[in-house]
Amino acid sequence: MTERLVAALDRQLATINTEVDAAAQNTVRTEGELGDKRATLKRRLVDIYKRGPLFTAEALLSAQSFGELVARYKYLHTLALHDRALVARVEQLRDQLARDRDRLVHLQEALEQNRNDKRMEQDNLRDLEHERESKLAEAQLTARRTEQNLDRLRRTEAQLASTIASFEAERRRSEGRATSVRSGSTIKTSDYGRLDWPVDGPLVYSYGKVQTASNATIRWNGVGIQAPVGTAVHAIAGGSVVSVGSLGTYGTTIIIEHGGGDYSIYGSLARADVRLHQTVIKGDEIGTVGISDPDLPPHLHFEIRHGGPAVDPASWLRGERE
Repeated sequence: MTERLVAALDRQLATINTEVDAAAQNTVRTEGELGDKRATLKRRLVDIYKRGPLFTAEALLSAQSFGELVARYKYLHTLALHDRALVARVEQLRDQLARDRDRLVHLQEALEQNRNDKRMEQDNLRDLEHERESKLAEAQLTARRTEQNLDRLRRTEAQLASTIASFEAERRRSEGRATSVRSGSTIKTSDYGRLDWPVDGPLVYSYGKVQTASNATIRWNGVGIQAPVGTAVHAIAGGSVVSVGSLGTYGTTIIIEHGGGDYSIYGSLARADVRLHQTVIKGDEIGTVGISDPDLPPHLHFEIRHGGPAVDPASWLRGERE
């Protein structure tokens, strides 16, 4: 819109410049004609003064015949008409010159105002262009950072999936079976929607696909539960700690095996209060909330792997959170 306004001001400026040039030319022509007419009128006035007030009567009475009298009268009448026309033209040119000068002043003021408006709009346009370039650079940087975060998140999820797959393979080998056995898990079907929350707080993000402000798509295999740094995190069910340590973008992470192919994952911890292969019971404090992603508030990243794949952990927990 600002670019179109500047273009419109350019067109107006060109039009006003053309009108100024035309008005200036008209003024010059009018002044020239007025000067000529005034010089002629001045000479006529000098002639009339020299001849005196009785010149007309003398010219008529000195005629030798009636025909010469009529001819002299017509000549004097034409001369008088010419003088009146000359005076009228001088007055007309004087008035026209005054109007032309007023119009020229008005056009020059409009020209100056137009130039000021154009200068202001050009300054505004430059500011907008700089702002747009700055926002574009910021958006590109954010997009790159988001893509990098997404890439790290995908690698973390792949690492977690590989880790759990290796746990499952080891469990099956130890049990001497070819397929996963779901019996023996401390997470029962009857627990659906009844498990206690590992930490109390609202959800920062939910399970599944979400759209970011930069239109990037993130798929979360768990939920983020907001809580102050240092808040105690509790095990949702009994089991054995099969992993304690840093896990990509999840930061310090604890993985608890509940048996039968069921696992719970607790990420973004400030610290872990359990050790590898430790047995925990439901409600045990296993660590505290920390910060693993500076773009998100302090929270616990929580997942449930039920029979292998990730499921919506919020659906297994007691009550609903927003």
